[in-house]
Amino acid sequence: MDGASFERVYDNFQDFHAFFAASFGRKQWREHSRNYLQGLLVQAGERRNAENLSESVGISARAMQRFLTEARWNDDAVIGRLQEYLAPRLAHPEAVWVLDGSDFPKQGRKSVGVARQYCGRLGKVANCQAGMFLAYVSPLGRALVDKGLYLPGSWVSDQDRCAAAGVPEERRSYRSKTELALELLERALGLGHLKAGWVAGDDAFGMSPTFRESLAGLGMRYVLDVPGSTPAWPLDPAWTSPGSQGSGRPRKPRLRDGQRRTMEQRSDELPDEAWREITVAQGSQGPRSYMFCTQRVRVTRKGQPGQEAWAVYRRNLDGSEPRYYLSNAAEDTPLETLAYVGGSRWPIETEFETEKGDVGLDEYETRSWAGWHHHIAMCLLGGAFLLGLQQAWGEKDAPHHPSPGVPGGAGNAAPGTVRTGGVAAVAGGYAAAQRAGAPLPPETPLRPP
Repeated sequence: MDGASFERVYDNFQDFHAFFAASFGRKQWREHSRNYLQGLLVQAGERRNAENLSESVGISARAMQRFLTEARWNDDAVIGRLQEYLAPRLAHPEAVWVLDGSDFPKQGRKSVGVARQYCGRLGKVANCQAGMFLAYVSPLGRALVDKGLYLPGSWVSDQDRCAAAGVPEERRSYRSKTELALELLERALGLGHLKAGWVAGDDAFGMSPTFRESLAGLGMRYVLDVPGSTPAWPLDPAWTSPGSQGSGRPRKPRLRDGQRRTMEQRSDELPDEAWREITVAQGSQGPRSYMFCTQRVRVTRKGQPGQEAWAVYRRNLDGSEPRYYLSNAAEDTPLETLAYVGGSRWPIETEFETEKGDVGLDEYETRSWAGWHHHIAMCLLGGAFLLGLQQAWGEKDAPHHPSPGVPGGAGNAAPGTVRTGGVAAVAGGYAAAQRAGAPLPPETPLRPP
């Protein structure tokens, strides 16, 4: 990288931070926010804890730690500013909101929200914290745009434990993961910077009738994963004739047996000619194409036929690895649209790994409520900076290889500078990660909800 390229990266960083600076309040917290963000971006070889970050930017580890745990800046205000920043860079008529969780393995019992629970990162029950995230996925790119921390029942039932971890009193009542996810979405809709009429999520959301109904109540269309064991009814269920009961009360009609079948059973009954091949994303190995089929069904509500919905079935081209979705989309919604929205969920998995690797999403050593939310908010800013840098440079111009002769290309960064070795390498990798798994916009534009 030559001197001009270095200056360009540095100017981008300064402009980016200036956009957010006022959200951190006091001057010292504005300065430390710049230092902390800079450290996240340039620290690559070691964990991004306070000690290592402080060495990379030339300030004390104590100042870094206080910025996370003691500084009274409002991370929700920073998130609002983040969504405002991303709007002109990602907003698109084909955008989709994506909800997903990411878990953080932890030792001990003092880290806020930690408990023995299923940990997706490890694939088993383990001691971990459970984060909930909202992402915005569009043909222009993707980003994590909000976060929340799940508090298990064992935490909210212990007020002293919550107080010791700094949990605000208004957050000490129990919220399920789906309720927490809904809060993130409602907050983004209220801010109004990013707009999308569709929601995608995994089967933790899809199998909750209350969550699906809440999305519909917000005027959102969804395509949500569901387990293959999810029961559904035909669109027009058949009922038995009530018949007579002599002089007694008339018998009530009953649903005929055998009509409620699982999504897996319904999918297996479909003929081969009912399936269509659709390419939903560009993967690292090329286009991702699957076989899709749909049916109009009625969802099950309290054991009875409920509202109409789309049952969407997907499988690999060879028939393996079936997946199932439910959607409240209109009856005339094209199959391509349903396939596209359902496929929009997968980029968030790549985004988690990108932000864990490139900005240290999971590399924190703080136990408090404020510390967790402050670190995660700064990581989301880091991801947005890399996205903006990649867009500003363009894929072909992004700096991949720092020159050892350029100041900051190796070793510790001088105060007030951006170490280009970390930022440049990350920017190049981030561009590739944005392309991998990027959903393809449907041939038919998404219909407004």
